[in-house]
Amino acid sequence: MNDRWGKTPHPEKVPVCQVKQSALVTTAHSAQSETIHPKFLLPVTAPVKIPAKTMGRKNHILHKDSLFILKRGEISHVISEDYSYKTDAYYTILKMEMEGKKIQPATGALIDAFVVPICLEQVKLAGIPACDWEISQGYVPLPAIIYGINYFATSSDYFTVYDIEAAKEAVKHISNKGKYPFCYQKLGEGAEICRSVVIFGKTTSRSDAAARMAEQLYALFSIPLMQMVLVRTGGTCALSSLAPVRYSQLQDDERTLLEAYISHQEFL
Repeated sequence: MNDRWGKTPHPEKVPVCQVKQSALVTTAHSAQSETIHPKFLLPVTAPVKIPAKTMGRKNHILHKDSLFILKRGEISHVISEDYSYKTDAYYTILKMEMEGKKIQPATGALIDAFVVPICLEQVKLAGIPACDWEISQGYVPLPAIIYGINYFATSSDYFTVYDIEAAKEAVKHISNKGKYPFCYQKLGEGAEICRSVVIFGKTTSRSDAAARMAEQLYALFSIPLMQMVLVRTGGTCALSSLAPVRYSQLQDDERTLLEAYISHQEFL
């Protein structure tokens, strides 16, 4: 069986979303949305611990390719659905780093987090459970998860393979017909693969293991919005990869939580 999840396409160049506030106003009620370059969001004075549900209403905040900068104290947090190298989010963070401003996530953390082998080694060094991995030009043990690691690859695009024919097709695709090496992770017997969105270190998953890992990964990389792929084997849970998350992929409760941060209803 070849279980493939969708590939995250490269973002189109469209205007980003700005939420403006006067420097003299500290409540979220004065915020206005426009489709021009992002500005800082100022903190509010009273948090709402449980965000209100959208009740099926059409979303007016999380537009495609929108970029938000949420400022809490002296630290600015960049929220984006694509933190890839050379994207608007990456250059926004790089510019603020060069200006000496306190910004999260750091550009170095973004590169480390979304290159699978580097991510897993960083995670292991931090004492967080992670899958073992190998680099290959063609060999794949069965069953396994396969990730591309070339310049054009994204950790959002991966394959789980359980037989020889499926493995051949996956390798052919992910290595561009053998031009590039790839990363594989051997799966144990009865392994289950699951995905969970992490929003400022929180997840809507009911799994205690997933919630605990979400907190640990946010503490390590400080990425406000990301997806973690986990491998459960028996009673253990290990990280397979991290990837950016498209706003359109968010479930209602995840979108509600992210909007609560952006509109300052939820504290970091």
